Amino acid sequence: MPSLREIRQKIKSVKSTQQITKAMKMVAAARLRRAQARILAARPFAQKMEELMTHVVERRTEHPLFVQRPGTRRILLLVTADKGLCGAFNTNLIREALRYLRQHRSDQVQLYVVGRKGRDYFKRIGGPVVKEYANIFNTLNFAHAEIITRDLVEAYERQPVAAVDILYNEFKSVIQQRLVVKPLLPITTPGVRPERHTNGRSPAGPVAGGSDPNTELSPAWPDFEYEPAKEQLLEGLVPRFLKAQVFRVLLESAAAELGARMAAMDNATKNASELMGSLTLRMNRTRQASITKEILEVVSGAEALK
Repeated sequence: MPSLREIRQKIKSVKSTQQITKAMKMVAAARLRRAQARILAARPFAQKMEELMTHVVERRTEHPLFVQRPGTRRILLLVTADKGLCGAFNTNLIREALRYLRQHRSDQVQLYVVGRKGRDYFKRIGGPVVKEYANIFNTLNFAHAEIITRDLVEAYERQPVAAVDILYNEFKSVIQQRLVVKPLLPITTPGVRPERHTNGRSPAGPVAGGSDPNTELSPAWPDFEYEPAKEQLLEGLVPRFLKAQVFRVLLESAAAELGARMAAMDNATKNASELMGSLTLRMNRTRQASITKEILEVVSGAEALK
């Protein structure tokens, strides 16, 4: 049975841990508000880019990034966190990435990993990590999306890659994140970009970006005249469109990570309170037993002197 000193030391240790988890929760909450504001600020740009692409791109285009390719090579951009202490955030992503690799076992899958947690895991098991992007979320900006998009497009154009997919956590609320496997290349018709959720069903309602994936685009667009020519305009729009998609994914993942960390630290703080209550009760019982034992010894000694 532990002594009173040991129990007091445990209570002190748990109290210190509770103070840390409470502080981490407050920091995550403050950063989450900023991350949500960035998502709301970036969403109109992504919507307008999709609308503009919808106007410019015809149903059939000869642009190489729109053409479906045969082949077995694939690229998966896995977006994880740089740090832990965020519940099952990274575990669920890594588990889904392993499932993706098993599903495409016959294909040659290359991993482009964002975040230290995913990079460390797949390097430890000898996974097919081609490129890594670590420690970017503390200073996340559009330049990171430009670098990642450039690497993906160059690999897609240089190698006979059939498809490029993105696996990330989509931010829904503080206590809810949703795993999404999103195709990036080849580009599907803008506004009808299918996203495959891990439950095998399409998301209910419009996709964040302004369009319903189950609704066909109306072909009744006006016949605009473009300056410069539509092909030249498309050459400039496609890279910006892809960068906007990757940047939105990074923002969603950053907000989802902060939400998961906030929820995890809140649970840890509550668990610490329960553990402190349990230890305090044990300490009181131990102290009461010690006092009772001492009283019995005094009474027994007095009786022996009679």
